[in-house]
Formats: sequence, structure tokens, C-alpha cells
Amino acid sequence: MKFEPDVERYLLGSIKRFFAEELDAQIGDLKAARVLDFCVREIGPGVYNQAIADAQTYFTEKVSDLAGVRYEPEFDYWKKR
Repeated sequence: MKFEPDVERYLLGSIKRFFAEELDAQIGDLKAARVLDFCVREIGPGVYNQAIADAQTYFTEKVSDLAGVRYEPEFDYWKKR
């Protein structure tokens, strides 16, 4: 996965800040890039798969209720008079 340059810079800075503030360790750009690569390769697919499953469930629920939510009676012009 390739990030836009601005996004990658932000992510690397965030990783370096996390290590500094949470783990009391200073890391450079190369180590931050390796951590980012690890997270994208190891954690990314699971997050992606869960997001797709959640979206599928959401849309399936919405589509299954579509008839009840969006029903408009047909041929009722004369009935309303």
C-alpha cells in the first residue's frame, strides 16, 4: 500500500511521537517507516476485512428494509378523492 506523501509524513511523525511519549524511546525515520510497513502488512488486512464485513452488514440491513421504508402506494389517485 502506498500513501500520499503528506499522509505518510504525518503517519511517520505520529509513530515517532508515540514511541517518544508512550514508550520513552526515540526512533528515526527508518524505524518509523518499518513500523508503519509492519502495521500496514500485518494489521491492515484484518482492519480492511472487518470494515468490508461491517459495510456489507449495514447495506444488507438497509436493502432488506427498503420495501417497507420506501413504499408508495400505486394507483391511488382516485382513492384519495
